[in-house]
Amino acid sequence: MKSLIVTLIIGNIFFFFINTEKEILPVPSKTPGKAQLKQIDRKYGMFIHFGINTFHDMEWTDGSKPASSYTPATIDAEQWIKTANDAGMKYVILVTKHHDGFCLWDSQFTAYDVANSRNTTNVVEAVAKACKKYNIGLGLYYSLWDRNRNSDVENTELDSAYNSYMIKQLDELMDITQEYTDIVEFWFDGGWVKKNNQWPIKEIYQTIKSREPECQIGVNWSIGLPGDPDHHPVLPKDQKEGYPIRYFPSDFRLGDPYLPVNNDPKIFTHIGEEYYMPWESTVCISRRWFYNTTDTVFKPIDELVELYKVATAQDNILILNCPPNREGQIRDKDIEILSELRKRLKINLQQ
Repeated sequence: MKSLIVTLIIGNIFFFFINTEKEILPVPSKTPGKAQLKQIDRKYGMFIHFGINTFHDMEWTDGSKPASSYTPATIDAEQWIKTANDAGMKYVILVTKHHDGFCLWDSQFTAYDVANSRNTTNVVEAVAKACKKYNIGLGLYYSLWDRNRNSDVENTELDSAYNSYMIKQLDELMDITQEYTDIVEFWFDGGWVKKNNQWPIKEIYQTIKSREPECQIGVNWSIGLPGDPDHHPVLPKDQKEGYPIRYFPSDFRLGDPYLPVNNDPKIFTHIGEEYYMPWESTVCISRRWFYNTTDTVFKPIDELVELYKVATAQDNILILNCPPNREGQIRDKDIEILSELRKRLKINLQQ
């Protein structure tokens, strides 16, 4: 009996150390880390909003639109990525699941996905393949808020099951992409619908960093106010050095569609520690995030040139949104504007 107790104690101690060693935490720093410097160097990328909203002329749907209403004629992922490459962009961020909860891959954890639609193409895989072909970095957007799976955000008793669901889906996404390319960025959205401590950002961070150590992680509306870390929104013009991080120390700040201000602060705090966090601007090339039949007004080239200069100054990053249409292709007007913009900015194409 005594030897059994000793064995159990030793086993528990071993288990404790193994799990402690596996814990991956952000490193406090007042300067950018190696992976952050790579993100800063990428500087310019494309946001790809595509999903069930594309087929309803809506920016946000509520998770009740049937999967069968997702009806792209094709998924020309190669055209998307070639367009980004030809524009001089270094990476793309694909919306894999928006607030509606519809998944652009065949998820074993939900029926609300492409596998139950009229076009079963695994869009995540198709984009990952194209990124490998064109040597473009792959970023993935994933909405924390899911109006199909977790619509009752007031009921905290549902959090545990839903949080587990998210972690499983993030592993699925990494399982799909790992054959083709690394993920350079995860872009999380929708956190404002719950108190910040209800989201498992630390577990999400662990899940991603254990498999993609250099992947940069950001959560939309990243910064709070002193004395009120969960305050939303705190605009870039109101952010000051030392303000609290709302969730958990991530790698960069977000707050679409705003641009950074002059003297953009970079040092923010969490539980008494300081962390360096650059700003990533996400802006539409036209007026809407998702393709919409009424979205026909595009930003002028002069405005985009100035926007690029402001967004990429001070070691920050610009992501320009170019939504594929219902035929599964980037619009001709987007391609025309991006080509002219690259020439005006004198961006050399990747070799």
